[in-house]
Amino acid sequence: MFNYLQAIIIFILFLGPLIFFHELGHFLVARLFGVRVEVFSLGFGPKLLKFKKGFTEYAVSLIPLGGYVKMFGDDPLNKDGIREEDKKFSFVYQGKLARFWIIFGGPLANFLLAYFIFFSLMLIGERLPEIRFGMITEESHFYSYGIRSGDILRKINGKEVLSPSDIMLEGKNKIESITVERLTEIKVLPIQITAENFFNEFGQYSPVLRKPILVDKSGKLFALSLHEKEVNWKISLEAVAHNFKHYDFYIYPIEKFDENESKMILGPVFKILSVAWTSSQNFFEHLSNAGFKTIDLRIKNISMNSPADAAGFKAGDVLVSLNNEPLYSFEHLKLKLQTVENSTSTILTVWRNEQTITRPIKPEIVKADGKDSKRIGVESNMQILSVNYIFTKPSSVVDAFHRAFAKTVGSITAVTDGFKKLVTKEVSLKSVGGPIAIAQAATESFNTSLSYFFQIMALISVNLGVINLFPIPILDGGHLMFIFIEIFNRGPVSRRKLEIAQQFGLSFLLLLMVLALFNDFSRIF
Repeated sequence: MFNYLQAIIIFILFLGPLIFFHELGHFLVARLFGVRVEVFSLGFGPKLLKFKKGFTEYAVSLIPLGGYVKMFGDDPLNKDGIREEDKKFSFVYQGKLARFWIIFGGPLANFLLAYFIFFSLMLIGERLPEIRFGMITEESHFYSYGIRSGDILRKINGKEVLSPSDIMLEGKNKIESITVERLTEIKVLPIQITAENFFNEFGQYSPVLRKPILVDKSGKLFALSLHEKEVNWKISLEAVAHNFKHYDFYIYPIEKFDENESKMILGPVFKILSVAWTSSQNFFEHLSNAGFKTIDLRIKNISMNSPADAAGFKAGDVLVSLNNEPLYSFEHLKLKLQTVENSTSTILTVWRNEQTITRPIKPEIVKADGKDSKRIGVESNMQILSVNYIFTKPSSVVDAFHRAFAKTVGSITAVTDGFKKLVTKEVSLKSVGGPIAIAQAATESFNTSLSYFFQIMALISVNLGVINLFPIPILDGGHLMFIFIEIFNRGPVSRRKLEIAQQFGLSFLLLLMVLALFNDFSRIF
């Protein structure tokens, strides 16, 4: 309950400023041109709080997914009822230039907010998560370039990179080299790829890297270390598997487990394990043969009435094999389940209290991202690598001024290119996110660091500004489109055409909202 409440509060703190500044942009420019503003509302629906000052009622409304500024005489279909003496205060009777700036004021405010956030972060310095490569498969392009799981990206073409958005802003620029930190070494890797393709491929690899924790047949936990005196909790199992071919590992029993490694209590070295391997999978085969599985293969929870529950499996069981094929990770189990034939019986083997238990199980089929997916109803006891942070040096005012401007322009360009790809079907419509996706991004960035939270807020502010400039009736861009049509036609659009356009705009907007919500719920369920 607390987590849901926290997520709602973070979501409001995240979206609130974006909505406020957007509506403030419309409000201030309208007042600058002498247009009366009747209502300034944050949110839609019933008004929870309100007060009136002058001609304007200020309100906070129930649904925090937007806001609006209601201007006097802003309906072009009902402008005939405005008295002559009030026309100078009416939006619809303003000149084309005034109406242009009043409408453009909202998106402009979003761009200015993004600029101010970027400028402030550069001025004070940022605390950002390191850009760490996820699970790089051996058949991938990245692997052929020399990139390995767990590598930390430091530079592109000799230029320091601080966040994934820095890669995105490079767009179609060519990347010829990257600098990565691998374990204790710095490596410069030659590479030929556009920044855009690099960014897209970077996002395809699972960011889940496992802590070096093992579990044996009795369920006891152990830490795997490269060193005799201590365990380096910053090195993942994937990094070990990809960066060595043989090693003498020190196995420490974990006397007291804690998700915070600094509170973990280890016993003396249990054994020294000499391993030589030819591939990452072969590394995990050797661990399995030595009597160890990775901790993600231990079951944390079992869903009630699930196939695993019906078959009699329990929390704490360690997954060993599926249809007599050894399992080396929880992801491996999920992939293997998808290859199981519905007509054949499925056998799952686990360790429990020194015993090996084998039972038949029938995976159930559920919908995931619109596709059929098989599952057995078990939750992994996954322990992922902790995030490390870097602290950027504060920039001078002049440097921050220029860099923030470049980043804002680059963000606008990147967002615009992203929407172009949606139209040309280079990017799937499944990537369109709604309020739930925004809430997740807000919560995750807030839990990462405040500076990352504000950086994501700036990018969403740019998104909001760009979306509102789409030439769709009802949106700001649709109103601007009618102004340009009025200029070229040397007269306003007819009442009938306006009515049709507004109906189309509302229908299209509702369709987009349904699509975004459908994608949001598909990702969850």
